[in-house]
Amino acid sequence: MGFLSPAVAFYFLFVGWPIVHALELSLFEWRGLSEEKTYVGLDNFRRLLSDPIFWRSVEHNLAFLVIGGGLMLTLAMLIAHALQGRGLAVRFLRGVYLFPQVISLVVVSILWMFLYNPSFGVWTSLRGAMGHPGSGPAVLGMESTALGAVILAYVWYGAGFYIMLLSAGIRAVPSEVIEASELDGARGWVRFRRVTLPLLWGVMRVSTVYTVISAFNVFVLVYLMTVGGPDRSSEVMLTYLYELAFKESHFGLATALGVLNLLVVLLVSFVIYGLYRKDPTGARA
Repeated sequence: MGFLSPAVAFYFLFVGWPIVHALELSLFEWRGLSEEKTYVGLDNFRRLLSDPIFWRSVEHNLAFLVIGGGLMLTLAMLIAHALQGRGLAVRFLRGVYLFPQVISLVVVSILWMFLYNPSFGVWTSLRGAMGHPGSGPAVLGMESTALGAVILAYVWYGAGFYIMLLSAGIRAVPSEVIEASELDGARGWVRFRRVTLPLLWGVMRVSTVYTVISAFNVFVLVYLMTVGGPDRSSEVMLTYLYELAFKESHFGLATALGVLNLLVVLLVSFVIYGLYRKDPTGARA
């Protein structure tokens, strides 16, 4: 216990205490410009739960989780499985798949804004190559496409981390298990579905929980690419929190939103752990 005491103390100081202070601040109306605070109890939470913008931002975060997270984990699994092979293409892929992770999110946002630029972006170039000169669609400026465009950038940025996790998990599968499955005639998709995937259950559980945390904490990509627009069509919880705190000076209300964000992440994470509770290999979760 003595060895853990410094770590526990630092954790409480830098994680536990800020959470406690946030819970306290969420019960006050505070403009952030003075020490004067007005106790309002749970009114901040009631205002948020009756706010259509809040619920719309939650829906968009869920879109990041279901669409972006699902696409990201599927793509990561396919690439991680492909990385177990040999050849020049595999070696090249091993050298570049983590490239987005070493780039600042600000740079990633600017890069994708250039790609989506209606004057010289990738869609405009493709239209020109197909014999349709002129400007392309302003995908970041249309309500129907803005959220999907940011989710695509989110998948591109985040996939490398999950490729690394899943690749490590696949390499940890005992070689004798693979050899035994081959002797039983299990190859290709059958071997992957019946042998490899069940042995990746624990890695998939961790990857899914990481995806939940990432999807509900997305901020920089959305704020820099669309600022939550147009007409809040790509608004997420943290961009709305930023607006409430630093544009409207409702710091108590913004803190309440941060607390709700934490509660949603915890709730969804517990649901995910429940879904992964039954390990197909028979191991205890």
